[in-house]
Amino acid sequence: MPVGSDAHRWRTFPSERTLIVAARTLTSTIRVLEVLPSLLRDDPRVTVVFAYDPTSAFSDGSLELLQDSGCRVMPWAQLSDVDPDLILSASENIEVPDGVCPVLVLPHGIGFQKYVPDSRSPHSRMSGVAPDALLETGRAWLALSHPEQERQLLAAHPRTAGRTLLVGDPCLDELLVSTERRDDYRRALGLTADHRLVMVSSTWGPTSLIGRAAELPAQLLAALPWDTYRVGLILHPNVWSAHGAWHIRTLLAAALDAGLLLMPPVHDWRTALVAADAVVGDHGSVTLYAAALGKPVALAAYGEDAVPGTAGAELADLAPRFETKGDPLTQVEELLRGRAQASERYAPVAARAAAGHGTAFARLRAAVYQLLRLEEPPTAPPTARILPAPGNPAGPVTSWVVRTRVDVDAEGRTHVTVRRFPAAVTGLEQQPEGASHFTHLAVRPDEERDRRLCESASVVLGSSSLPAPTPDAAAHWAWDALARWPGSLLAAAPLPSGECLVAVRDGRSVVASATDGRIDPGLAASAVYTFLRAGHASADGPVTLHVGAAHLTLLLRAATPAPP
Repeated sequence: MPVGSDAHRWRTFPSERTLIVAARTLTSTIRVLEVLPSLLRDDPRVTVVFAYDPTSAFSDGSLELLQDSGCRVMPWAQLSDVDPDLILSASENIEVPDGVCPVLVLPHGIGFQKYVPDSRSPHSRMSGVAPDALLETGRAWLALSHPEQERQLLAAHPRTAGRTLLVGDPCLDELLVSTERRDDYRRALGLTADHRLVMVSSTWGPTSLIGRAAELPAQLLAALPWDTYRVGLILHPNVWSAHGAWHIRTLLAAALDAGLLLMPPVHDWRTALVAADAVVGDHGSVTLYAAALGKPVALAAYGEDAVPGTAGAELADLAPRFETKGDPLTQVEELLRGRAQASERYAPVAARAAAGHGTAFARLRAAVYQLLRLEEPPTAPPTARILPAPGNPAGPVTSWVVRTRVDVDAEGRTHVTVRRFPAAVTGLEQQPEGASHFTHLAVRPDEERDRRLCESASVVLGSSSLPAPTPDAAAHWAWDALARWPGSLLAAAPLPSGECLVAVRDGRSVVASATDGRIDPGLAASAVYTFLRAGHASADGPVTLHVGAAHLTLLLRAATPAPP
């Protein structure tokens, strides 16, 4: 809306009240944009203007987010020319101009869980608490998610007495109501029912998980079999704002090449958390949200900047530690074994994190309209809305280190166990082999950007999403690939029928078909490769393929044509 002394001359919509949103940090801007639309829905009486304060170390990205969201933004310096009825912010560290209008400070996480550097002094302060100078004016109000936080603030900051409003936690309410769409979110992230999603969650600062163990996402991707697990990462918006997306993506380059689900800082992290099967985190709010959702949680970091006596501190007492120098697979498997007990285990934490589940939006709307000195709209009080499905941030994985084992059971049936790991994080060092277990490198040479991997591959793969239009075209691609990559032993190309043609350098070719549908060329090639490495004269007949918890029956048969 137009602002200033003559703003009434230029506006289109009439309004009775002006609400100024103070946008100072990326984190606080995100939180306000998540909650405010539900509070003011369909009410023409309130006009909202966003005032951008660029003075924070974490302001980068805030202005772009406001503009992308279609918000009317005015410079912070112009705020003194406006006579607002309420200033709303999720950043407590704001310098509001003199005046009489109330200032409502929303939390941008769960409660008051962390000490942060004070930009006004060389000391630290409790995050989320408005400065004493603002509290002393009698204008500031602090929104709380739980009654216990009032006692916490009184003990630490006596000037907060009488300046708090219990509203609950809108973000947690949205997470809880969205759990019914978990399967939709998982599909949107590219997960199947067989995948287990391990989310890594990190707050900001040197004591955070990402500050202490930036290599952890890559370690997890290297240790967790690709066909069973996916790994995601949720970083505090302050990390994005302070360091920038370019630096983050450069730091995590190998993990991103290995399929890391690096969730953007705006909105989609919430649905990724709902989709997760387990969370490895630290003393940040996202880890606490995970516990409140009943997720299995392990802590890979817990800093001295965490506030004692809080819900987060209780989580630290209850949650197991994740040793970054230990075996990731063993620890994740142990964490997942506790899924059924996680809700009960963390029930005390959830009870202390927020009160009045399901009522936060209604309470917050009532508080906002009371401070605006305006009757609430006649519409029903707002409730938490189900979150929209996320985008899938993962890039394609185009190369794998594949470990296989062949066994023959008492009835003479052949079984091949396959475990694939993204080559970008696994490395190409020689793995120990034996008479029945083998390792090979499989690459999609038409998509892989690292030529060294293509040159080192024992198996080259065609794209499973773009099968050749005819069997002859598939055969042509396979023999051409073997010619282009002389170090390879096999080339596998998907057929229009859902089967897979596997060409062997010695001139043979094999067609692999699955009894229950299409076959992944990488899995078909793994079965044939293992047959040949185990000394089988031919790759013929049925084979049971074991991939994670799945068991696939393949039929291998000799095929033509021969190489051109």
